[in-house]
Amino acid sequence: MALSEEFKQRIESILGSDRVVLFMKGTRQMPQCGFSAATVSILDSLVPDYTTIDVLEDQAIREGIKQFSSWPTIPQLYVDGEFMGGCDVARQMFNTGALHQALGVPAPDRTPPEINISDEAASVIGNALQSQPDSAVHLSIDSRWQHNLSLGPVEGHEVKAKSNGVEILMDVATAQKAKGMKVSMEDTLQGRGLKIENPNAPAPVTPLKAQELKQMLDSGEKIALFDVRETREVERARIEGSKPLTDAVMNEINNLPKDTSLVFYCHFGELSQAAAEHFRLQGFSKIYSLVGGIDAWSREVDPGVPRY
Repeated sequence: MALSEEFKQRIESILGSDRVVLFMKGTRQMPQCGFSAATVSILDSLVPDYTTIDVLEDQAIREGIKQFSSWPTIPQLYVDGEFMGGCDVARQMFNTGALHQALGVPAPDRTPPEINISDEAASVIGNALQSQPDSAVHLSIDSRWQHNLSLGPVEGHEVKAKSNGVEILMDVATAQKAKGMKVSMEDTLQGRGLKIENPNAPAPVTPLKAQELKQMLDSGEKIALFDVRETREVERARIEGSKPLTDAVMNEINNLPKDTSLVFYCHFGELSQAAAEHFRLQGFSKIYSLVGGIDAWSREVDPGVPRY
């Protein structure tokens, strides 16, 4: 079905509202797919502000934008009204510097990071390369700081780092995250394997018990407490002093110092863990998730807070 002129005007109006527009699944603060998250991570490293459109909130936009661009997948990135491509294209443009040029920002830093590979790890990697002589060692670090070492063909735009006789190829974003990384060996349940230690990776989310949260509050320790449940649940029961995690509050959090103690809670602890993980990846170093959620708080600390 052909797009109506009204819909085309709607899309063109969105594209004209900002220089950089990303049609994605979820929001900039909470992407709902890995490809959207990866594209957001790229843009966040280049420009402070841009517009995102959550296609999950509008079925007409979700399907119509694919026809508008003649591109079958989401996310879709536009700069100055021009369609750039999806996640893979944005990643390639980032690595070659083409996206920097389109956005008018300085070219990427291609300085090879200093990486330390132990003798044993270098021997293991070298043996793997001997079995695939036409391959190279690739390192990738994604937006969740998950590390992956693999063998594959040379693409030509990679940053190259060398340690202990081993050459490692990586994209620009990975190179910026890999400074000071160490590769060694360790014993695992599956046997002897590679171990990666990265001093740049954000600290993990700390599980917080209800009694521990009470002690923090009673001691007057400065913390920011956030409720990630739906509005109807917040109205039913809440921990005093907490703020609902609205879009406006999320923007407030992003402007806080990165060493602020952030505590998140939900009903039973699952959603709060996800929210905490999001802000951990934004560089906050003191992140907590309440184990058992507000239900644990009601059972173990304050029975006056209704259970449901």
